[in-house]
Amino acid sequence: IANTLRTTIGGTRATMFREHGDEFEVLVRYGETDRKNLDKVLDTPIQTPSGKVIPLRSLVSLAPAEGPIEIERKNNERNIIVSANLADRDLGSVIEDLQARLRELSVPLDFAVLLGAEYEEQQRAFNDLIMSMILAIVLVYLVMVAQFESFRYPFIIMFSIPLALVGVVLALVLTNTTFNMQGFIGAIMLAGIVVNNAIVLVDYTNLLRREHNYSLRQALEVSGRRRLRPILMTTLTTVLGLVPMALGIGEGSELQVPMARVVIGGLLSSTLITLIFIPTVYMMFEAKRVKEEAAEMVAEAEPAKG
Repeated sequence: IANTLRTTIGGTRATMFREHGDEFEVLVRYGETDRKNLDKVLDTPIQTPSGKVIPLRSLVSLAPAEGPIEIERKNNERNIIVSANLADRDLGSVIEDLQARLRELSVPLDFAVLLGAEYEEQQRAFNDLIMSMILAIVLVYLVMVAQFESFRYPFIIMFSIPLALVGVVLALVLTNTTFNMQGFIGAIMLAGIVVNNAIVLVDYTNLLRREHNYSLRQALEVSGRRRLRPILMTTLTTVLGLVPMALGIGEGSELQVPMARVVIGGLLSSTLITLIFIPTVYMMFEAKRVKEEAAEMVAEAEPAKG
């Protein structure tokens, strides 16, 4: 019955008609007038398995009722898609409000309410970006290990990455900017940018201690004074280059605004705090190492005296 009705009303493709390179479907079905005539549809002949032909009205009964125009299924389960367009609000805040309202609903056991479409794609993209950020941090650390030939100094330098989060949060809050995928990409960029200042500071400190025999405190003081200007100039040029993008100047630049603001905020805070925090962490690690080496030398010297 369903196949017959599908043919008479919806139509079944009989062949394809080709003309001037274009193809057109040739459908076999009732004419438009007959399709809209209920009596004509009920008179549709139905062939039974025994070969007997009877009208459709002998097999069905009609009753006025409301129902869906079409039934959609996913994984063999019925689903109803409710969609809406956003206006003057970001997706994240709308989802939060929607989830709060859904928690108030009493959903039957055999029903489920799922958020999909853009939200589902966004969550999948965020998970991929988190893995990308972890990979970026690991690669940055490994490159510094190869450069310094030490695991300790790169570990000290990596402390500058969390410091950038302070500026990221402040930049987003002060500019009322949402943290979207573009902002996340900016955070991944920060993982490779903010360590530059700490690398310059730590590398020059090691140079003073190794080749000029500076003490630990003296090397940190001198490197801080001498590297201050290059660090500030590097940060300033990067920030100024991102200002037009952060202001949304230019056609289509609105999409890149969160990324630029994240990078600017993280870079500024990381630079300012790095000049104070990284030398402190460096001194803590190195002072402990110097004491341990001195204790080992004393322990080795005592048996020799004996």
